[in-house]
Amino acid sequence: MNKERLMRQFATDINYTSSKCMRIFAYFLIVYYLYFIFVLNLDLTMVSIVISICIVVAMIPSAVVFIFKKADKDYTKHIILICTVVLMTLLIVEFQQFSYAVILFPLLVASLYFNRTFVLFAAMLTSLGILLSAIILKYVPGVYIYNMAKHDDLFLNMAIPNIIIVISLSIIAFFIVDTNRNYVNKNIETAINMINNEKGLVFAFSELSENKSKFTGEHIKRVSEYMRVMAISSGFDEEYADKLATAAMMHDIGKLMISEEILDKPTKLTDEEYQIMKNHVLYGDALLEKCPGEIFHLARIMAREHHEKWNGKGYLGMKGTEIAYISRLLSVCDVFDALTAERMYKKGWDLQEAYDEIVRCSGEDFDPEAVKLFRDNFEKFKEIHDKYKDVQVY
Repeated sequence: MNKERLMRQFATDINYTSSKCMRIFAYFLIVYYLYFIFVLNLDLTMVSIVISICIVVAMIPSAVVFIFKKADKDYTKHIILICTVVLMTLLIVEFQQFSYAVILFPLLVASLYFNRTFVLFAAMLTSLGILLSAIILKYVPGVYIYNMAKHDDLFLNMAIPNIIIVISLSIIAFFIVDTNRNYVNKNIETAINMINNEKGLVFAFSELSENKSKFTGEHIKRVSEYMRVMAISSGFDEEYADKLATAAMMHDIGKLMISEEILDKPTKLTDEEYQIMKNHVLYGDALLEKCPGEIFHLARIMAREHHEKWNGKGYLGMKGTEIAYISRLLSVCDVFDALTAERMYKKGWDLQEAYDEIVRCSGEDFDPEAVKLFRDNFEKFKEIHDKYKDVQVY
């Protein structure tokens, strides 16, 4: 995880919030509509047309964000801002002083983004919108539905005072946004440091458990990268996939509690030894139980369940969807690496042989959905396998 990714996610979240604000504004327009019809007794047809257009404009951001899935695009915030200015201009033209408070709306939305330049851009667009509304009212007769202002005084009594208000508030918003942005940056940096420290601790523990054997800890790196591929292919975003890849490193942490004589025994384990080996999933669960943080929580799930089988014949007897989805993904990753890795007690399988075995066990040992993801990404698995080679420690 890095600062740039967090900032992108932050901007995406604000786009969602801004689009919701616009939807809420659309609801207020309905109240506005009822007021004009039943209190002011304005022309029903004209008010209906104008308010309908305003509601459509207010819903454009929601369409961009939720229907067209553009919340993560930088231009989305500009679309949202333009919609607020269009709304403001239209309402001022048609209802004049009843809509003057709306001039604050674009600045309010722009302030959400903690971007000083964007605030100034919003102030400029808002001022242009106010000038445009004054020009339309002055030179396009009969365009308005409700009017109490003298057209000769529009620039002096309406446009200029409102622009001064916008400029004044934009200066205030500029400094508020600047202060809040520094605060957000500090929080993001703190979060990144905490996550990096957590990941460093995870990797250190993982290597400690893996290096009890006579091979380097490349196994955890391969399984971690396999897990990242499976997570992204499952539709998880990069941030969550990174957390899963990190957490997957700790799936064998329980082996810290298993003696080296059992871990590296060159012959078949006795029934008693095998039972001790199976207990490493419970040891892992216990070791991670009190560890704080999302990564350790995910690691605990995978440490406990990575030897479970789809048909219920795994270490703990869990089956099907009783097994967490992430553990089902990890099971494929772990078995593929176990089959292809060379150890004191066995030769590594050929990659194609391991592939055929996992496909054969779909619906028995493995979740068919996880196997499908494995098949779709087999070329990436081969690349990872070739990149991280085990080195024996003598």
